[in-house]
Amino acid sequence: MLGKIKNIFKPEKIILNNGKEVQPKASVAPFVIIGLFLSLIVAGDVTGFNFETIIKRGNEFFVILKDMFPPNFDYMKTVIPPLIETIKISVLGSLIGSFIAIPFAMLCSVNINKSKIILNLVRVVMSITRTLPTLIIALISTYIFGLGTFAGTVAISIFTFGIVTKMLYEKVETVDMGPFEAMEAVGATRVKAFVGAIMPQIMPSYLSICLYSLEINVRAAAILGYVGAGGIGLILNEKIGWREYDRVGMILVMLFITVLIIENGSKYIRERLG
Repeated sequence: MLGKIKNIFKPEKIILNNGKEVQPKASVAPFVIIGLFLSLIVAGDVTGFNFETIIKRGNEFFVILKDMFPPNFDYMKTVIPPLIETIKISVLGSLIGSFIAIPFAMLCSVNINKSKIILNLVRVVMSITRTLPTLIIALISTYIFGLGTFAGTVAISIFTFGIVTKMLYEKVETVDMGPFEAMEAVGATRVKAFVGAIMPQIMPSYLSICLYSLEINVRAAAILGYVGAGGIGLILNEKIGWREYDRVGMILVMLFITVLIIENGSKYIRERLG
């Protein structure tokens, strides 16, 4: 056993056909494993993670699931309007955020924007935007715009804007710049050259990114009601608070079906685009 461990840290020499001996470099895998193990111990100590608590209290999770199913099907009619509201927030927010992302993706691309000051400034703003969780953005939006779906739509738009811009400018930086430079050479402005030469190259990827963002946003929009930003999260929070788990089960079933339909539809469209 000790010999095997020793071979991991210091592999045996390899003899080539010409008789020369080659000493391979020592593997760093053992050090990575040890580092991960120590990090796991420290993280468990900091967070107070305890397997004993999971064993003792873990069965409560199944008790709640048992109360959720079978769901209360009579509650379905009440779930449909806020569910449609959630879908509207997701779709509109995704459209707005994806549209605004295009000019900012242009500003963030090193092969389009030659000004390092503007480039770095915009990228810092984008990093800050992506750092904020959707729920926090929604909470801030409710303070500014008031309670309701408008605040939720603004939150989803900002979140989508950050994600799509990041993924889009990385794609822009890999395109063929020949057509772009040719259009600039004949007098086209940088914006016109971008629209005419770059957008056709990235359009399938752009649409795929937008659809992927929509999938994420449907889930994100489902909890915006917790901070008063409208949607199905409002009644979900209410029913969990009242411990009406059969109705919570109905809400989750409807949400699951909606997400499944959107995911499969989005996947089909993305495959066709690819």
